[in-house]
Amino acid sequence: MRITTARQDVDLSTVDLFDPVLYSDGDPHPIWTTMRETAPLHRQTLKDGRAFASVTRYADACKVLGDSKAFTSERGSLLEQLGHGDAAAGQMLVSTDAPRHTALRRPLQKAMTPRALAASADRVRAAARRVLETTDGDLAKSAFEFPMTFTGALMGLPEADWTDLVQWTSMAAAPDDPAFRIGSRGATLAIAHHELFSYFATQAKERPLGDDSLLDILSTMDADGAPLIEAEIVYNCYSLLLGANATTPHAFTGTVLALLEHPEQFEAARQDPSLVNSLVEEGLRWTSPANSFLRHAVDDVELSGGLVKAGEPVAVWVGSANRDPEVFEDPFRFDIRRTPNRHITFGFGPHYCLGAHLARMALRALFTEFLETVEHIELDGPVGHTRSNFVAGISTMPVRIKS
Repeated sequence: MRITTARQDVDLSTVDLFDPVLYSDGDPHPIWTTMRETAPLHRQTLKDGRAFASVTRYADACKVLGDSKAFTSERGSLLEQLGHGDAAAGQMLVSTDAPRHTALRRPLQKAMTPRALAASADRVRAAARRVLETTDGDLAKSAFEFPMTFTGALMGLPEADWTDLVQWTSMAAAPDDPAFRIGSRGATLAIAHHELFSYFATQAKERPLGDDSLLDILSTMDADGAPLIEAEIVYNCYSLLLGANATTPHAFTGTVLALLEHPEQFEAARQDPSLVNSLVEEGLRWTSPANSFLRHAVDDVELSGGLVKAGEPVAVWVGSANRDPEVFEDPFRFDIRRTPNRHITFGFGPHYCLGAHLARMALRALFTEFLETVEHIELDGPVGHTRSNFVAGISTMPVRIKS
């Protein structure tokens, strides 16, 4: 999505936060700024009668995401599921509450610690190098392939399948985007889900292979004293891959765009390699690639903007929370030395992103390689922003690179 710093007069009665075009063609930040200041609990009713509340302040976002007893994930965790529920509730990590969520997460979490991921460092660095070596005019296109090259290996998926998996996860994450859409939005989602679920069902039948991959862990783990059923394996493979492929590339391209728009920050990063870690953190805050999450109130809950009624759907706008001036000084300043930087790009609370350590390791490797090898980079055409109310990203980014 576009990111502006200019204040604008916004009539909130005309705002449609559900519309994916807002995030590809417009700029939601002036809207969110107005909401944080005047309507921190904003309600919207769609033309078909479905309705949801929105929270835009950091404290409210943390409350909704962090308190799974007050706000459940089991009635849909994405805005596109509004009014439809989630068939994977109670089986997929992102749409399951404790205690089942804890039982599903614990074995996977052990495989995603910094120590466990250290063995993947060389593969990640090689993948980062390949992104820059294979960029042929469109940085976004090259970045899409990046997470698959190490996530695919961690999951134990054959390399010959990676290209298809990137395409299908992109379709699932942003079915409205012209770069991924096939026919209608519904058809795009149906194709993506059919291909991914069928693929992982086939893979699950061949396990375990004894390769210590995430797919092997899912196939052999016990949760609450019983092995996972096939649907649980399939849903969680889908969730793990979608989380990696749908966000990491956009954090990279969005941060590169921010560096181009703030050349003094770009030069500072070039001159001081020790800033890579804080560059990555500021890039994560700035881009907030997981744009929104959905929860449903279990009981009546008081937030800063008023009372959320039991059963009410609540959308958390991460990009807004990450620009709350109560938490971030001068939040519309891109500052690679920002500290502290308590962004919630990876979520907050029990559903904090399982792959956060891997994403950070990957982005650090990618920006280390980028700053060491890229002598000059400039835009070579308009940037295309992703048409999605879930993924805040870049679909096309034509560049000229000199290494």
